[in-house]
Amino acid sequence: MKERLKIAVQKSGRLQDGSLSVLRECGITIDNGGDQLIASARDYDADFLFLRNSDIPQYLEDGVADLAILGENVVIESGKKIEVIHKLGFSRCRLSMAIPRGADYDSPAWFNGKRIATSYPATLQKWLKDQGIEAAIHEISGSVEIAPGIGLADAICDLVSSGSTLIKNGLREVEVLLESEACLVKGPALTPEKEAMTREILFRIETVEASRNNKYVLLNAPDEKLEIICSILPGIKSPTIMPLAMTGWSSVHSVISDSDFWDVIGQLRENGAEGILVIPIEKMVR
Repeated sequence: MKERLKIAVQKSGRLQDGSLSVLRECGITIDNGGDQLIASARDYDADFLFLRNSDIPQYLEDGVADLAILGENVVIESGKKIEVIHKLGFSRCRLSMAIPRGADYDSPAWFNGKRIATSYPATLQKWLKDQGIEAAIHEISGSVEIAPGIGLADAICDLVSSGSTLIKNGLREVEVLLESEACLVKGPALTPEKEAMTREILFRIETVEASRNNKYVLLNAPDEKLEIICSILPGIKSPTIMPLAMTGWSSVHSVISDSDFWDVIGQLRENGAEGILVIPIEKMVR
């Protein structure tokens, strides 16, 4: 009997929508998953477990779940024997130290003897030890940013995205402990069949990401400029060149990355390219 992957996803919160969207783009979809604790994929041998974020690392380590989409900060804080196999590029944030806006601050030594509120005590404790700092950690869940205002703590260690919540609570960010984003994570004891299924999912994710990060470009170029234009447009292996009905001109097809897009387009125009057409790529298999 064919095995089924068990994939853990956040039950509710900012990670759930992004997680289901990524899997959907990979051809793995479910019905009404958010309203259930467990649901089966329609088009893949996988079951989804909808769990509290903080519980997922333990489920992975125990083999109850095989894979999960989880914030890197949660993986690090948990200390469990689980492995990040791919960073997914969404739900980016950072775990930072923040202090009252009016406080003088010149170095991490400021935290010596202070009370620090956090939902990430293990990560904070390690940072304090690395910095040679003695401080009291107050572990709380939720609304960490109000702790200095109500006299519970002198500072906080919490996740920061835009920083607007800190500003609203009279705080400012002074140190970044780690950068985090959503990751595909696996447990320690997958069977060979489930390892193969995991590699297939990873392949699909990388294919989707490649399509997002690249554009298909078509252009017309004078034949005497083809060599230099091809050097600008290497493509996946090399550009495709087809002669046009007009003598002395060719059509050139290639792929360029988003990061190089405007620089490459400018060089193409400077070297005689005309009629440049840019097309999104739905999927790109390398």
